[in-house]
Amino acid sequence: MSVLYIYNNNFFLLLKNKYQKYKKICVVSKNTKKFVSKTQRKYVPRKATRRLPRRIKHRILKGVIYVRASFRNTMITVTDTRGQAFCWASAGACGFKGTKRRSPFAAQIATENVVDTLENQGLLKEAEVRIKGSGPGRETAIRIISQSGICISKIYDITGHAHNGCRPPRRRRV
Repeated sequence: MSVLYIYNNNFFLLLKNKYQKYKKICVVSKNTKKFVSKTQRKYVPRKATRRLPRRIKHRILKGVIYVRASFRNTMITVTDTRGQAFCWASAGACGFKGTKRRSPFAAQIATENVVDTLENQGLLKEAEVRIKGSGPGRETAIRIISQSGICISKIYDITGHAHNGCRPPRRRRV
């Protein structure tokens, strides 16, 4: 993004780079039509600018709970209606490794972690549940969410299916 503006009979070009803050470059003088000066800000990487962790600033009354149940893992994410994520958990992040991640018990623990976070912070009262995938933790996650104090308004199944698109992986021979 660049903006051209005039100040003290000089043309200034304001550039914004993705790794730097604004850098101001004086292009030409209006009277002498020569290159006058060049001023730049110091290189500041993006990661150094944000030091504090994100905090939840307000309660959300209505949100969306996404459950992604793959054959290897189960992931649960809670967002507001605009799509900004507030908390998440997965079976792998809860300490299950290897083939134990795919179990319904691991999905239950991950869903309980998310529900406990929501109840402790008093964040969510009503939610839509959107489920993707057909893994073993799918029904378990729905059951835990419905047993919690969160009112479920709708349940969507957003599992995609191919219209003869990509070739599936080969069958396992055991």
